[in-house]
Amino acid sequence: MTVDSQQLTSPDAGPKASEAPLTLSTEPPRTFGVWAQTALWGNLGISLFGPLTGALIGLSVGTVAGGILATVVGCLIGALILGGSATFGAVTGAPSMVALRGLLGRRGSVVPTILNILQNIGWGTMEIIVISTTAASILGSDWRWPFVVLTGIVTTVMAIRPLGSAKLLRTVMVWLVLLCSVYLFVVVLRQPVHPIDQSGVIGFWPGVDLAVAGVVSFAPLAADYSRHSRSTSAAFIGAGVGYGLAAIAYYALGVLAVAHLTGDLSDAKLIGALVALPAGGIALFLLMVDEVDEAFANIYSTTMSVHNILPNLDRRIISVVIGVIATLLAGLMDFSRYQSFLFLIGSFFVPLFTVAVVDFALIRRGQWDVSDRAPFRWVPVVAWLAGFVAYQLIYPGDIPGWSSLWAGLAAGLGFVAPSWLGSSVGAILVSGIVMAGLGQLERRRA
Repeated sequence: MTVDSQQLTSPDAGPKASEAPLTLSTEPPRTFGVWAQTALWGNLGISLFGPLTGALIGLSVGTVAGGILATVVGCLIGALILGGSATFGAVTGAPSMVALRGLLGRRGSVVPTILNILQNIGWGTMEIIVISTTAASILGSDWRWPFVVLTGIVTTVMAIRPLGSAKLLRTVMVWLVLLCSVYLFVVVLRQPVHPIDQSGVIGFWPGVDLAVAGVVSFAPLAADYSRHSRSTSAAFIGAGVGYGLAAIAYYALGVLAVAHLTGDLSDAKLIGALVALPAGGIALFLLMVDEVDEAFANIYSTTMSVHNILPNLDRRIISVVIGVIATLLAGLMDFSRYQSFLFLIGSFFVPLFTVAVVDFALIRRGQWDVSDRAPFRWVPVVAWLAGFVAYQLIYPGDIPGWSSLWAGLAAGLGFVAPSWLGSSVGAILVSGIVMAGLGQLERRRA
C-alpha cells in the first residue's frame, strides 16, 4: 500500500482519536473488533427495506420455496462481495472511494465516486421515506412531514459522530430489533397461506439479482467503516456474515409475507399490511426507530465519497449539506421505481466490486496505491465495462427507454441469455474472469 502522507493525514487522526478524522486520512482510530463489526453490519441488515425487497423477490419468482432459495443464493453471493470490499479499508485505512484509487487511479476513481454519491443520496432519501411512511401508517398521514424532518435531523447528527453512533447501534438497538424481528416472523407465519399472485413473475434469476443488488449496494460503503477494524479477518467476517445473515432473514420475511398476507403488497403497501397485524404497529415502530442507522450510514458514506474529491473539507459540513438534501428529497418523493433502482445500481456496482475484490485479493495482493498520485489503470475499467454490458444484456430491468435500448442491442447481436444465468451471476463471471486474465498480463508487463 502506498500513501501520500501530506494529502491523507488529518490533524485529529492520531491513535488516541475517538472519532473519525474530520478530513481525509488513512490513519483512523482502529476500534472495531469482529463482534463490533458483526453487530454493526447485522443491525444495518435489519431494515424495513428488507421485507420490501423480499416481497419483490417473492413476487418475481412466484413461489415461497423459490423465493427463499433466490434470497439465500443472492445474499450469499452479495455477502462474499461485501466482505471482500470490507477488507479494502482494513488494509489501506482509506474510505471506500479513496481505496478505489488503487484499482482505477486517482482520476479514474472519480467516476465510481460520483455514482456512489448519487446512490447514497438516493438510498438516504429512500430510508427517510420508509421511516416517515411507516410513521404515517401507524400514527396517521399528518405525521409524515414531521417524521421526514425529525429523521433528517437525527441521521445528520449521527453522521457527524459516526463512531459514537455505531457504538450505540451495536450495544443497544441490535437486541431490541432482534426481539421485534422474531415477533414479526411468528405473527406473519400464523396468518393463513394463500397463492402468490403470478402476474408479476419474471423468473428465479431476476429474484437472485434483486437479492444480490440489495446486499452489494452496501459494498461501496464497506471500507468507510472497516477502516476502523483491528484486523482484515474481522472486517471480512463482520460485514459478510453480519449483513448477509440479517439480509437473508429480512428478505425471507418479505417472501413469506406475500404468501401469508393479502392485498396489494408492493412498495409501501406491505408496511401497511404489517402494521395491521396484531401489535404489528408496535413492532414496526421500533424497527422504524432503528431504521435511522441505514439513513445515517448513507449520509456518512456520501461524506466519505466527497472526501475523495475534496479531501480537506470538514466532513461535518458535508454531512449537514447531504442531510438537508436527502431530507428535502424525501419530502417530495415516494417509493415508485424502487425495483428498477435496485436493478440499475446492481448493474454498476456488482461488476465494479467483483473487479475490485479480484484485483485486491489475487492480482495486487493488497498492494494498492491510494495516494493522490495513484496512476490510472485501463485493465480494471475494461473488466468493469465488460461486466456492466453482460448485466444489461442478460436483464436490463424495466426502465422505459433504457431497457428497450439494451433489448434491441441483444437482439441485434443475436444474444439470448440461457435460463440458468442471472444478470448478477453473469456480470460476476464476466468481470471476474476478464480482470483475472488481463490483470495477470498487466502484472507480468509491470
